[in-house]
Amino acid sequence: MRSDDDFVFYNQPSAPGVTHSTGAADSITVETGAVPADIAKVVVTASLDSGATFAGTEPTATVRDAATNAVLATFTPPQLGTETALLVVELYRRNDAWKVRAVGQGYANGLGGIASDFGVNVEEPPPAASAPSAPAAPAAPPAPSAPVPSAPPVAAAPSAPSAPSAPSAPTAPSAPPAAPAPAGKINLDKGKVSLQKNQTVSLVKGGQPLLSSVRMGLGWEPAFRAGRRPQDIDLDASVIAYDANRKKIDSCYFGKLAILGGVIQHSGDNLTGEGSGDDEVITVHLGDLPPQVTGLVFTVNSFSGQKFTDVAKAYCRLLDGSGAELVRFDLTHSEPRTGVLMAKFVRQFTGEWDMTALGEYVDSRTVRGMVKPGAAAL
Repeated sequence: MRSDDDFVFYNQPSAPGVTHSTGAADSITVETGAVPADIAKVVVTASLDSGATFAGTEPTATVRDAATNAVLATFTPPQLGTETALLVVELYRRNDAWKVRAVGQGYANGLGGIASDFGVNVEEPPPAASAPSAPAAPAAPPAPSAPVPSAPPVAAAPSAPSAPSAPSAPTAPSAPPAAPAPAGKINLDKGKVSLQKNQTVSLVKGGQPLLSSVRMGLGWEPAFRAGRRPQDIDLDASVIAYDANRKKIDSCYFGKLAILGGVIQHSGDNLTGEGSGDDEVITVHLGDLPPQVTGLVFTVNSFSGQKFTDVAKAYCRLLDGSGAELVRFDLTHSEPRTGVLMAKFVRQFTGEWDMTALGEYVDSRTVRGMVKPGAAAL
């Protein structure tokens, strides 16, 4: 920290060799050849709006080649709780080469705690009518808790710090505050889990990841309308497999009943939706999935063009090899559209899989039109 100019964040988006940008995800771009010679390290931090904690969240850092967008490394700090700010990763010089180190050190006192560790006094924000101010100049040499090279670091701050202790103190952003985080990620230790939209369950039981064969059952019934005879509902369940770049590897659906050498299998097409129980079932042998598969998105489409407002009791449920129900997600509302992203599986850096309920509607009658929305959901 040579001066305030070494903070890079949403309100000061660039410094020599380091740029902050926003989009589908916040990103910090480091042009290593343009970083000044007296800078030994670039530290990437994260925090949530409104001082929220990281409990129940998994902020994943993905390091990519800026030229090709190829994934070089990923890191998800495990078991976060009361932390409100986080040292995520750091890029540092070693023998004239640049390296990246996963850190994952949390702070309960926000970005101010991080700044203080690097010898910076953080001032309180000015009145709302004043122009945004930056933190005071460094008061002492850096004193990070982890070993670092002798030259001081550059801090790359997150996209929207709103707590008073943030390294720079702009007026509060106009975006609405983030919703409170859940009290911790759910696992399977307490039995069957019923998910609500956007909730996540870790497919871990007794401390061990679930890597056996599982079945995703998807079901639906015709919606009842007074004075109208229920019509047959021909919906199609599918699953799309993605790599770490969110690029489609393959899709399993009624027209392609097995993919990835049979690791994922489809039960076949149900043309009416009649009868109790699951209408279509997709079996996934989790432990046999190729390492390049890092995400699965389960979808349902109305090939005949009927809208989901004509569908009742649409759900998905995850079963183990014995047929016992592990996780269930019931759609509680419908939209006049022809496709829905039901759920996603995401492989974690520790090897286990997380399942998240989605319930996002799109306009698509086939799985082909679900590929881009599915990638965005990952």
